[in-house]
Order: sequence, then structure tokens, then C-alpha cells
Amino acid sequence: MTQLGLLARIEARPEYADKVEDLLRGALQLARQEDHTVTWFAFRQGPTTFGVFDTFDDEEGRQGHLRGRIAAALTEAAATMLSEAPNIRPVDLLAVKLP
Repeated sequence: MTQLGLLARIEARPEYADKVEDLLRGALQLARQEDHTVTWFAFRQGPTTFGVFDTFDDEEGRQGHLRGRIAAALTEAAATMLSEAPNIRPVDLLAVKLP
């Protein structure tokens, strides 16, 4: 049962907002390759504010995702494209509706 998640807030530097959007759109392919990532959503909240929400069945899957290629790409982008390090928080899911 999907019971764990991660919620990340990503703030881009204004001149890199489009590149951050492209990075997140491209990360979908990487998320699809992760066997333990149940769901993965990337979203935009404003001109420079983005986010990612993903879910996992267990802590092993969540930790594996944090050590994966998407996290590495965000860490690499942080130095130039982000105004601050991504704010990534673990969440415990209380209720889930999946198709």
C-alpha cells in the first residue's frame, strides 16, 4: 500500500525558470524507470516556483529515490538555476485514491 511520499518545493532564478521547467518535464522519463516510485508529479505554482510530489510503498523506495538520478539532477541544477536548495520534505500519506 502506498503510504509514504516526498514533497519538494523548487524555486528557480527568474532567468532559468524555463530551463527548470524543461528539467522537470524531462525527469518524467527518469521517474518511469524507478521501480519503487509509485506516483510522480511535477508542477508549477508560479513564474519561478515549482514542485514535485511522489509516493512510495516503503522507506527503501523513498530513500532510493532520494539517491537517484532525479535528485542528482536537481542538486546539479541548484548551483546555477535555483535561487536556493530544493526544500524536500518526507510526508506520511493518510489517505490515497489511485485509479
